[in-house]
Amino acid sequence: MTAPIAIIGTGIAGLAAAQALHKAGHSVQLFEKSRGPGGRMSSKRSEVGSLDMGAQYFTARDRRFVNQVQQWQAAGCVGEWTPLLYNSNSGVLSPSPDEQIRWVGTPRMSAIGREMLGELPVEYACRITEVFRGTQHWHLQDADGRNFGPFSHVIIAVPAPQATALLATVPKLAAAAAGVQMDPTWAVAVAFDAPLQTAMQGCFVQDSPLDWVARDRSKPGRDTTRDTWVLHATSTWSRQHIDLPKEQVIEHLHGAFAELLDCTMPAPSFTLAHRWLYARPVGGREWNTLADVDLGVYVCGDWCLSGRVEGAWISGSEAARKLIAQLE
Repeated sequence: MTAPIAIIGTGIAGLAAAQALHKAGHSVQLFEKSRGPGGRMSSKRSEVGSLDMGAQYFTARDRRFVNQVQQWQAAGCVGEWTPLLYNSNSGVLSPSPDEQIRWVGTPRMSAIGREMLGELPVEYACRITEVFRGTQHWHLQDADGRNFGPFSHVIIAVPAPQATALLATVPKLAAAAAGVQMDPTWAVAVAFDAPLQTAMQGCFVQDSPLDWVARDRSKPGRDTTRDTWVLHATSTWSRQHIDLPKEQVIEHLHGAFAELLDCTMPAPSFTLAHRWLYARPVGGREWNTLADVDLGVYVCGDWCLSGRVEGAWISGSEAARKLIAQLE
């Protein structure tokens, strides 16, 4: 019996690769350091409902990804979000209408990852720290010293700095991943018992610690009864305050939010902060996927392309396509 293919990471890239390989009749085994799939497309459950702390929405331009989004829509796990958008520049708010179609997972962003995963086998709370090759097959070891394998091939679908560490036995690919810088993002959720007096549902922010704010409950299918907002800090502010205690991060970004709306803002009845260490790649690339076909190692992720959700899906799909072609 042929050994399965190991896939490290269950973000959109890893799940796209897993789906394509499974559809082609290949056995896969997924590994995920978190407690659920989706990566930055995951949602945080809380006392005020689910909160999209990572990716806020996504767009679809590539024909292949458009087709995929249509399938998700038919499955009921995505919906179109049509927010009332604003720009804030030097403290001045102005409407920001556009024709772009924005998609979100329904009833929460994590619904997409769960739909993609289906019944595929996955090992959760399992942080892979080493990828090594035996005489014929690949083996993995996690942070607890557990070993997994044998595997015929390995797909690494994690942020570039984490991929670099796992590619010690594939120096060519390790060097490429090591050259990719990824910026952090502090994300804060705040909820208010009474709705804030603003029509705004999303805002692109300049000249502020904030980069983006969204009225999370304005997205389709959300289950919260309170006025929930997600605030994302800029990469620069996040990098400068990377180790700031969460309470102080909340205080800073809540204050910036009050300045943005220029109103007397009540104290929130709920707050939550999350630090994304590897939120977005610096600069775009056109790699699609990285591969050492002879060794049977493939690397994919949004950082191999545009840094967008679409880029992650295309990268994972391309990794699977190359591997399938190798196996034929």
